[in-house]
Amino acid sequence: MGYKFVLALALAAAAAPMAAAQAPDAAAIEAQRTAMARLSWMEGRWRGPAVTQTPSGEHRVTQTERMGPALDGTIRVIEGKGFAEDGRVAFHAFGIVSYDVRQQAYSMRSYAQGRVGDFPIRLTDTGMVWEIPAGPMTIRYTATVANGTWHEVGDRIVPGQPPQRFFEMTLTRIGDSDWPEAGAATAP
Repeated sequence: MGYKFVLALALAAAAAPMAAAQAPDAAAIEAQRTAMARLSWMEGRWRGPAVTQTPSGEHRVTQTERMGPALDGTIRVIEGKGFAEDGRVAFHAFGIVSYDVRQQAYSMRSYAQGRVGDFPIRLTDTGMVWEIPAGPMTIRYTATVANGTWHEVGDRIVPGQPPQRFFEMTLTRIGDSDWPEAGAATAP
């Protein structure tokens, strides 16, 4: 065998695993799409009152949420905006919800109020629950949906104490949304 033939064979053998690593995993994509369909109840546009209790007092906003699928239905993106009575944006958050096929677990990457985090999500029969570690306490959000209403509460959980409710919102689904796919890049 010639030197060039052996070199070509070695290069082809080395390139095969790299090409396989970049090829789509159809089974994983379908599993993600199926898992994310369980969150289809959130898709659309939502609006309603939200109240947060802070050390400086009670803060009320009109909360809006929009949620939609991306990456061919394998993830969901969420944008939340809370508007003060004067119309200014008083709260703004963004999240990406995904499903890890290997771990068989949902998680959310969240961006809000100058903070970033990855949090496990547990789906329930009526919605979902996620927790944020916060030093000696845990912040637990519980979202439920029924009859076009999204109700969510936030509780501070301190070991040895009863949960303290600090957040509550009740949103009504106001319509469909083509976000985030609307305006996405298209083929030339």
